[in-house]
Amino acid sequence: MSHSDYVLSESTVNSNPIEEFKSWFQEAIDAQLPYHDAMNLSTVSDDGKPSGRVVLLRGVDEDGFVFYTNYHSRKAGQLAGNPNAALTFFWPGLERQVRIEGAVVKTTSKQSDEYFATRPRGSQIGAAASPQSKVLANREVLEKRVGELYAEFEGTDVPRPEHWGGYCLKPVRIEFWNNVPDRLHDRLLFSLLEDGSWKMERLAP
Repeated sequence: MSHSDYVLSESTVNSNPIEEFKSWFQEAIDAQLPYHDAMNLSTVSDDGKPSGRVVLLRGVDEDGFVFYTNYHSRKAGQLAGNPNAALTFFWPGLERQVRIEGAVVKTTSKQSDEYFATRPRGSQIGAAASPQSKVLANREVLEKRVGELYAEFEGTDVPRPEHWGGYCLKPVRIEFWNNVPDRLHDRLLFSLLEDGSWKMERLAP
């Protein structure tokens, strides 16, 4: 079956949108799509101005969708003022997208430590060296700091910087979008109810 023949149906979709997302995500992996784990993260500043950037999904379970960043970054500052955020996945090769809305909470220090330990050493050094989103006089300033950290931690593990860690977006809305010819796209929206169950509705394309 080609992707264009796929039908997103209320009768076949998983009633748990987290599980349905996992199925779609696995299909993106199996299709060997580049950056299958890339998602646009949208945040809002204190004065109501939106901002978006692409980050990578590093975990998903019943708690939500996890990504990691510098807690001193612009995105982190906006999330501190307004924890509500949105994620968008787009997989052109599958002609699908998933839109997710909810509020973020920081992951535990243990969870951030465990993930940081799995990162390549260069990425660990980079996370420690970069004052993310801040103005640099030039690139040499950053490269000098990287060199200093390589020397400082030579022969030892690189500890996770306190200013670096994870966020988990806890979803309250998850929309699955599937391309259909003639712009008659399938859109199924799951909304979280107060009792913890999910309501499913079909939206017009």
